[in-house]
Amino acid sequence: MFSKSSTTPTVDTEIVGQLKAPGDRMNRKAVLWVTLAVFAQESVWNLYDAQVPEQLRQYFSSAGAIGLIMGIDHSLGVFTQPTVGFLSDKLARRRTGRWPIVLVGAVLATVPFIAIPWADSLPMLMVCVVGFAAIANAFKGVTETLISDYVKPADRSKAQGFVKAGVSLTIVLSSLISLFVVDRSLHLAFAIPPLLMLATLGLSWLFLGRHHSEAMVTEKDEEEAGAPEFSSPWAVLRAAVGTPSSPMLLLMIGIFCFAGMWSAQRSLMTSYGVQVLDLSRGAAGGLALPGAIAFLICVLPIAYLSDRLGQLRAMRYGVGLFIVGLLVGFAVPTVAGTIVSMVLASLGYASFAVNALVALWNLAPTQRVLGTYTSLYTIASASGMALGPAILGTTVDLTSWRLMLLNAAVFATVTFMVFTLLARRAVDDPAA
Repeated sequence: MFSKSSTTPTVDTEIVGQLKAPGDRMNRKAVLWVTLAVFAQESVWNLYDAQVPEQLRQYFSSAGAIGLIMGIDHSLGVFTQPTVGFLSDKLARRRTGRWPIVLVGAVLATVPFIAIPWADSLPMLMVCVVGFAAIANAFKGVTETLISDYVKPADRSKAQGFVKAGVSLTIVLSSLISLFVVDRSLHLAFAIPPLLMLATLGLSWLFLGRHHSEAMVTEKDEEEAGAPEFSSPWAVLRAAVGTPSSPMLLLMIGIFCFAGMWSAQRSLMTSYGVQVLDLSRGAAGGLALPGAIAFLICVLPIAYLSDRLGQLRAMRYGVGLFIVGLLVGFAVPTVAGTIVSMVLASLGYASFAVNALVALWNLAPTQRVLGTYTSLYTIASASGMALGPAILGTTVDLTSWRLMLLNAAVFATVTFMVFTLLARRAVDDPAA
């Protein structure tokens, strides 16, 4: 007698078969589930960036102080992410993959985030803000690294386009919550994103993470050639930035600068809308919505175009467009002018977001340290995000809210100069 299992494929077998990319095609089903995982994570961070500054304004009148506190959360990742990223690299080739770090981190981060609007004093609010940031930053880079486990190096820039399209949807979600929920129930507004994060991450693990060992990409040739082994995350970081001729350090400076200004204008935009455009808190929080829609529409074409332009050149053009957007907003200080400004700035940021992490991965000496290399990206971006809001907020204190976008454009010009130098260096020395 024949058993049923010998003739009928199980549900798990069918899922694994769907996750296998035939031939040289990009594994789109795996990209979908990783995109949902990143979407789940970023949905929380976007509402955090949009609404926590206004929560802090109950206790602080200084934009610089608010910006400094908003930067503290990102600075925590500088200390936690290299170690967590290195640990995730050790787990990547095991049956569970990096998923335990992501799932446990999401559960723990949910509690302080939901408690933010319930905090009725500054000490309690700071406990919630710092608690959420410390936990969420620890696993943030690990979630972003998942794409490298299931997609071959040649397809990662395109895959990042899909991932960043998912990220843009979180900006849409955050804007809609700000528009339709915040002014009615702040407690409900802070409960929706983390609960959505838990549900979406659970589905991503169910359809992808449970079959990690079957679906992941393995680099057999690299392993047979004896790729370098590293004993600690700090050994990886020293090897990455220790060579003066390497473009790694300059690339990290560019990431630091651009991430800082993007975070600064995102963190202070709601307050800008309230102070300059006379909008309500909810309406001001929705200013990012048109830019998010433009990002969503254009991020995939930008990802495919980047393959032709080259990643460094594409990032340079993106920074230039970002600066143009800020100048438009400064020149036309109306709701319509600010919306156009956010659309242009978001498109500029899209070109950066699609290419920056992949450019760092391409400099890695082995595919087995991509989680740690992601921590390089997060160290640079988190440091920028930590200082950017405070720097821009301080310029607002010294000048006025009316000049905020002009001040940001001046700082972004430094970023443009860095990527110009990187692009010229790549032309002069393609092997660099």
